[in-house]
Amino acid sequence: MCGHCQALVYSAQLEALAAQAQALETRGEWLRAREQWLVGLQFLPPTSTQADWIKGHARELESAAAGAQSSLVHPNQRVQPLGLSPAASAAPGPTSVAVQPKFRWTFLLSFVAFVLIYSAASGVTFGIGFAVLILIHEMGHFVDIKRRGLPADMPVFLPGLGAYVRWQALGVSLKTRSQVSLAGPLAGLLAAVVCAAIWWQTKNPVWASLARIGAILNLLNLIPLWILDGGQAVLALSKVERIGLLAASIALGVVLKQQMFILVALGVAYQAFFAKNLPAQSSRSTTVYYVAVLAALGLLIRLMPGQGLGFQ
Repeated sequence: MCGHCQALVYSAQLEALAAQAQALETRGEWLRAREQWLVGLQFLPPTSTQADWIKGHARELESAAAGAQSSLVHPNQRVQPLGLSPAASAAPGPTSVAVQPKFRWTFLLSFVAFVLIYSAASGVTFGIGFAVLILIHEMGHFVDIKRRGLPADMPVFLPGLGAYVRWQALGVSLKTRSQVSLAGPLAGLLAAVVCAAIWWQTKNPVWASLARIGAILNLLNLIPLWILDGGQAVLALSKVERIGLLAASIALGVVLKQQMFILVALGVAYQAFFAKNLPAQSSRSTTVYYVAVLAALGLLIRLMPGQGLGFQ
């Protein structure tokens, strides 16, 4: 593991091993899959959460193999394939480890459908631009996951709802989960800044609309609700840090005159005073990351012309 950025040095090898092990699990070859997972331990720090997850999963596979042998004696019993560790874009959920060709087609086809629907509703330029903004947001998650040496699927687009990236958490810490969640809004912020720069040069109102709506959607995505990125990002923050985030949200709303920060503040207030999901350890770096992205998005919205979501 890199001592500076905490990324896994052998991420490519680990991803290949994970794909091979998952393929063996799919075929029900539990013991061979177990051996493949255990090979990955030589590429991981012994005390890492990834190493702990592999050890635990190896025990599960050994139990599954024993259950499969037992089913030969008791044919009425059925052994289901084991699920893997939690994975999702904004909230944990089951997923596969390897990216299969079928899923790559799902990414491509869903993206094309997304472009066509929004192009028909708002014009070709805006439709393509809006789809690319969402793609960049999701690729922010994807790239951050991959640099940490964890498997992830390409994004899937859901017209009218957005998009998501499925990824294999492998028992990563709450801090890592939070920062992966914030990577999407950060990428979305950068994409919106590029749109703003193009508008500044061309004065084409479509680019101002794209910059504004991109910033707004990424800001709203930071509301700490479980289905949004903010819902995962807040999990690494202690009670004191959540109160600090609440104060920052209120201050940003007042200074930037953006009422959307009220929604963020309400969500943070609930997480600070009523939620029972406080972490064992705090994460100041995640708090600073969260506030910085919120502030930059709010400032960009303030600087862009337009009202509401910025449609022209």
